[in-house]
Amino acid sequence: MVKLLLTFLLSLSTTLASAQGPGVVYHITTGLDTVAAAMSNIQNHLSADPKVKIVVVTNGPGIDFLISDAKDSKGREFSGAVADLAGQGVEFRVCNNTLVTRNLDPDSLLMESTLVPSGVAEAARLQLKQGYAYIKP
Repeated sequence: MVKLLLTFLLSLSTTLASAQGPGVVYHITTGLDTVAAAMSNIQNHLSADPKVKIVVVTNGPGIDFLISDAKDSKGREFSGAVADLAGQGVEFRVCNNTLVTRNLDPDSLLMESTLVPSGVAEAARLQLKQGYAYIKP
């Protein structure tokens, strides 16, 4: 009986672990004035689940907060918050298509940023091929 119960609990634990998936992708496509709320959501997510793997994928105006010295209309800078989240394991991926279209130098990005060929393709890849949950803040 004990062996059966232990087998059941191990099976349940494995099922729950696989149901959680490998992580969460936050897809940011809007400008500076909406990013503060998204960053707060990400920090709250980490506070509730410190071991969760979070990848932030940005494209279009969503990349703006990852440009050095970026500020929103309230004068808030994002470099400190990005550094704090990166220190907690959050990855920030930036769409190279957006950089090319907007003639932006990759060197203008915060050091925590990683370039990907396409932000949309990266968000889709994480969902479809790696099982990430998708959040659009």
